Amino acid sequence: MLLLKMEHFIILLAAGVMLFSGCTEDSPVTVRPEGDDVPVVEIDRDAFAKGADVSWITQLEYEGFTFANQAGEQKECMALLRDDCGVNAIRLRVWVDPEDGWNNIHDVAVKARRANNLGLRLMIDFHFSDTWADPGAQITPAAWADMELPELKAAMTGHINEMLNTLKSLDITPEWVQLGNETRGGMMYPLGAVDAHFAELVDAGYEAVKAIFPDTKVIVHLDCGNELNLYTYVFDDLTAKGAKYDLIGMSLYPEPANWQEMVTDCLANVKTVNVKYGKRVVIAEIGMDYREADTADAMMRAMMKGCTETGVVDGIFWWEPEAPASKGYLKGCFDEGVPTKALDIFKETN
Repeated sequence: MLLLKMEHFIILLAAGVMLFSGCTEDSPVTVRPEGDDVPVVEIDRDAFAKGADVSWITQLEYEGFTFANQAGEQKECMALLRDDCGVNAIRLRVWVDPEDGWNNIHDVAVKARRANNLGLRLMIDFHFSDTWADPGAQITPAAWADMELPELKAAMTGHINEMLNTLKSLDITPEWVQLGNETRGGMMYPLGAVDAHFAELVDAGYEAVKAIFPDTKVIVHLDCGNELNLYTYVFDDLTAKGAKYDLIGMSLYPEPANWQEMVTDCLANVKTVNVKYGKRVVIAEIGMDYREADTADAMMRAMMKGCTETGVVDGIFWWEPEAPASKGYLKGCFDEGVPTKALDIFKETN
C-alpha cells in the first residue's frame, strides 16, 4: 500500500514539475517510484499485440489482493502477465471524475508508467464518463452534462489533452487510443448518440490525439464482434460523415456452449469490415468464465489462429484477467490470484 501511495504521489508531482521545468535525470518525471527496481526495456511495437486490460489493478492492490504464478511465487500482476502469460500490451480505462478516484488521470498514469517500465505497449481507453461506459450506459460526465456541442467538444479535447500530456511528460507513448467504450449507439448521450453528433465527437477526439501523438492509432470500439449489423450501423454513419479514425475495435464474450459459432462469426465480420471500411481491427476485449479454463483455452487458440490468418488484426486483449470472482466478475482468467491456462497461447506464440 505504501508503494501504491508513493507511485501516486510521484505522478502528481511529475505533472506539476513539467509545468515549470524541463526533465532532468534527477526529476520525478524520469525517476521511477521508490521500490520499483524493474529495469526499463525497449518496447516492441511490431509484434501481434497479446494484451490484457488490468485497469482494476491499483484498486485491487490497495484492497490487499495478491497474485502468483503457477509455482506459487508472488509477483506484481503486470510482470506476472508478461513473464508467465506472454502478455506484451496493457489496456487502461480512463474516467473523467470517478467518485472514488480509481481510473482517473493520475491513477491511469501510475499504471501506465508501470507498464512502460516493463516494456509493455499501451492502449488508453477513454470512456468519457465518470463511471462505466458500455452499451447500457453512456452517461455524460456530471461536469459536462449541461453543455452544448461546442462546449462538450472542448471539454472532451481538454480531457484528452490532460491525459496524453501527462503520459508525454513521463516519456510514455500510447500505441493506441480508444475514443469511447463499446459505442454501438454512440457516447455521452444525448448529444453523442450516433443519430446525433457521434461522428463530430470522434473527429474532435481524433484531432486531439494526433496533435500530441501523431503516430498513435485511434480506435472506435463496439461490443458484440459477432454481430455485423452493429458495425455497419455505426461505421456507415462515420463514413458518410467523414469522421477520422484508424482502427475498428471489437469486444467478444463467448459462452462455453456457443464459442465456436461466435468465433466464426467474429472472424467473418473482421474480414467484412476490413474490406468495407478499409480499416484494420483489434479485438479490444475478450473473456470467458474463469471456471471454464479448458474451453477458454480452446477459444483463444481458435481466435489467435483465425486473427493471424486474416492478416488484418493487430491484437487481442483479455478484459481484466486478474479480476477476482469476489468482485462479481467471472470472466477473468485467474483463479484465486493464479492464472489459468486461458492465456497459454499467448506465451506459446511470438
